Amino acid sequence: MSTITSGALQSGYPPIIPPDFSANQPKTIRLYPLSNYTFGTKENQPEEDPSVLARLQRLQEHYEKHGMRRTCEGILVCHEHCHPHILMLQIANAFFKLPGDYLQPEEDEIGGFKARLNERLAPVGNQFSGEGVNDEWEIGDTLAQWWRPNFETFLYPFIPAHVTRPKEVKKLYFIHLPRSKVLSVPKNMKLLAVPLFELYDNTARYGPQLSAIPHLLSRYNFEFVDENGKVIALTPGSGSMNPSTKVLAGGTNGESADESMKVEEDGVAGDL
Repeated sequence: MSTITSGALQSGYPPIIPPDFSANQPKTIRLYPLSNYTFGTKENQPEEDPSVLARLQRLQEHYEKHGMRRTCEGILVCHEHCHPHILMLQIANAFFKLPGDYLQPEEDEIGGFKARLNERLAPVGNQFSGEGVNDEWEIGDTLAQWWRPNFETFLYPFIPAHVTRPKEVKKLYFIHLPRSKVLSVPKNMKLLAVPLFELYDNTARYGPQLSAIPHLLSRYNFEFVDENGKVIALTPGSGSMNPSTKVLAGGTNGESADESMKVEEDGVAGDL
């Protein structure tokens, strides 16, 4: 006989455990709770360009001198109430992007990407000490490649048939977060923890790249670990509470996450 308890449907019958259904999948990934991480702020990092037009002009100058630009961004995943959350930046209370940036022409891909992650998120000076301060970034799988065919804001997850020389490729990598880590965000940005359900099918707010992240992560199974290192849930398990977007660090005007979530007029979030 079933009963309703605390708004959840519970049954006196034990669940039926299905046969194994994990053939040909990547290794299960362990996610640690948001509360395991320490967040701080550091000096402002102003945008290089005052407008989207100036940004595209700089891209054209780079292409003419060095060829296609290489950009690397990271998908950092933790969990809150056993639901995956993505750590991302909100810039000028206007648009959202993953941590990372374009590589210098002479830089190695992984080494240069780690340097970009440190520029955005590593603590500086003696701001913090102890475990997780200077941990090396663990760069995981390439989850997506987005191509910019022309000197325009649009990127595509494929190279259009008529394009032989794309102007930029942006790679998204899975970043394996350790059990604990210290992250510092520039004061002119915010670091948000956004749940997958908020991103899913939400191109109006986050743009096509970020809203596709739930699709990219669907290939993985997850283990959800509590603050003591104990596995408390497994895919397809789920938490018992309703997660929501959280502002972790940054921002100087005191806005809530809901108040500041809007899309940049000149381009959809994450396109540049």
